[in-house]
Amino acid sequence: MNLFTPVQLGSYTLPNRIVMAPMTRLRAIDNIPNALMAEYYAQRASAGLIVTECTAISPLSLGYINCPGIYTDAQIDGWRLVTDAVHEQGGRIFVQLWHSGRVAHPALLGGELPVAPSAIAGVGSLHTPIGKVALETPHALEITEIGEIVEQFRQGAVNALAAGFDGVELHGAFGYLIDQFIQDGSNQRTDEYGGSVENRSRFVLEVVEAVSGVLGGGRVGIKLSPSNTFYGMSDSNPKETFTYVVKALNPFDLAYVHMMEPNEVDLSTREVMNPVTPHFRQIFQGTLITNGGYDHETADNILSKNDADLVSFGKLFIANPDLPQRFKLNAELNTPDPRTFYGAEATGYTDYPFLVESK
Repeated sequence: MNLFTPVQLGSYTLPNRIVMAPMTRLRAIDNIPNALMAEYYAQRASAGLIVTECTAISPLSLGYINCPGIYTDAQIDGWRLVTDAVHEQGGRIFVQLWHSGRVAHPALLGGELPVAPSAIAGVGSLHTPIGKVALETPHALEITEIGEIVEQFRQGAVNALAAGFDGVELHGAFGYLIDQFIQDGSNQRTDEYGGSVENRSRFVLEVVEAVSGVLGGGRVGIKLSPSNTFYGMSDSNPKETFTYVVKALNPFDLAYVHMMEPNEVDLSTREVMNPVTPHFRQIFQGTLITNGGYDHETADNILSKNDADLVSFGKLFIANPDLPQRFKLNAELNTPDPRTFYGAEATGYTDYPFLVESK
């Protein structure tokens, strides 16, 4: 088994095991997807699966300037441009449904406080319309508000269907709202959504159930990052916590779990699970995607050991729209330019050359 072995993912047969990882690029002017984004994703349609950048399910889940949403008719129409363009090129695309939780700021939320499981500020800062600002202490969600957010995720799945997506990935990683509920460093509630790992997992499982009720489990994935330290995240026993969560996901027959390996920041901050994927290979009964700075050789290696079913690539897909072809031919790769990762321009977004152009 290698990157070019076809694979069944839910109801889809993928021609390869190369996944375009979700990557925030901030090209959605006024939070509405557009023709430039359609071109960007269509260029990369040779991936076995594309997962979009994080996509807000409500106005209060916006964590960044010009990140896309999927809660208005204009946003749904904008995403339809994207899905039509990808499908015309023979690709498959899931939207990543996202709530930023405490990783937001009133300047991004019309003056409203960010929300979170507990009134504990994240660590770090954000770029906002009023400049770069530190994260503020969020509003601790009431029980009724939690139910409203579960409903927003469900409606996000309904809107994803209307926008033409093949499925959704729930963003349960990197210190955003779902992750904030799971980990005890950010969740210090004393009600049924806090305390024990069973209670801290309640929110994510309610979201999975709601979204699967719309799409069926076979069109739903979830991204998790047990070693994540972004925005001050921590858990007293991440191995135990995430083992419980992943075991609890098994009955939903999901399309996949997308598991993140630690990066340099995580490894320099504290002791973390490393590696992650092989442990959860033994726990999760379905399809497992792994992400963590892989190249062609290391990706083929983890697949050959059967420690994962697919591998997702981030920065390599930014700079190489035809990454699968380059891997297949062992061709030279373009180098990504971090200076253009974010912004409103086509530069560094849709202007990286294809292999035939390079020649």
